[in-house]
Amino acid sequence: MAKEQPGMIVPAEEERHERTFMQWPVNRQVYRQRAFLDILQQTIADIANTISEFEPVTLLAAAEDHKQARTMISGAVELWDIPTDDLWCRDSGPLFARDSDGRLVISHLQFNGWGNKQIHKRDGQIAAQLSERLAVPVITGNLVGEAGGVEHDGHGLLMAHESSWVNNNRNPGLSRDEIETRLLSAYGADSMIWSPGVRGEDITDYHIDSLARFTGPGRVLINLPDRPDRKDAFHIAAIETYDNLIAAKLDVDVIPEPEYRRVDSIDFVASYANYYACNGGIIVAQFGDTETDAIAHKTIERHYPDREIVALNVDALGEVGGGIHCATQQMPSRE
Repeated sequence: MAKEQPGMIVPAEEERHERTFMQWPVNRQVYRQRAFLDILQQTIADIANTISEFEPVTLLAAAEDHKQARTMISGAVELWDIPTDDLWCRDSGPLFARDSDGRLVISHLQFNGWGNKQIHKRDGQIAAQLSERLAVPVITGNLVGEAGGVEHDGHGLLMAHESSWVNNNRNPGLSRDEIETRLLSAYGADSMIWSPGVRGEDITDYHIDSLARFTGPGRVLINLPDRPDRKDAFHIAAIETYDNLIAAKLDVDVIPEPEYRRVDSIDFVASYANYYACNGGIIVAQFGDTETDAIAHKTIERHYPDREIVALNVDALGEVGGGIHCATQQMPSRE
């Protein structure tokens, strides 16, 4: 049963994990083209197989989908019978925190399909089902949203786009100050940096984790175009976010967006910032631009010098608006 409890803190992603959770995409109302769904499932399998070389991976899928999933995933990836619609475990999966006694809890952000834009009958139940299976209590914060919509450094600071939170499709009637108070409580943080973001142009209302990521206390990695288009709402919002981070006196490192991509689509998300930090490794996207792929690899390596950087082709995720970070959710170590 959900309850309120003060004193929680969400550990930084780079702290040690017990496992990574991922979700198996199956809903044909979301993915009507079987051929593309096959490619998307293989991409999820590739990510899961890669992460499993660093830490345990648990893939969530209904029992009837296990046989098919097992043909793509390695034996190192565990399958749990928890039904799914889509793959975005960062958003519909559980946000783990530690309580004041150091025990794991689920700090619940209520998932409503990014403002009821997509079917989520199964995905909306995942946090509760994992709570039961893991015997980890759910702590409610009375806030609707997604973990991909807020970045935390694990040391008291959050950043987010207003468009993903101060939005009637998620939190009608709540002011930004009220939402901030609830987010700070959910993450065990002290302060927050807001930027405007972009409403209504993508399903997430511009999640921050596709643009900027904390790599340590006071340190940020951001993905920016070399030549911003002042007619592009996302470019304008990205520059605003960058300016706000600089004004907050953070150490901000820039990775350029790829100039050349294998997928030529205006809606394609090409984010190097949407990487995943697992035990001993960083799993990052590559997009086929030799120069910027190399810059991203070297920059991330500089931020995580003790980890192996592994680059994957995850273009299928970019085609549906996300990346590696969006498809993963870490469970912190209980030791």
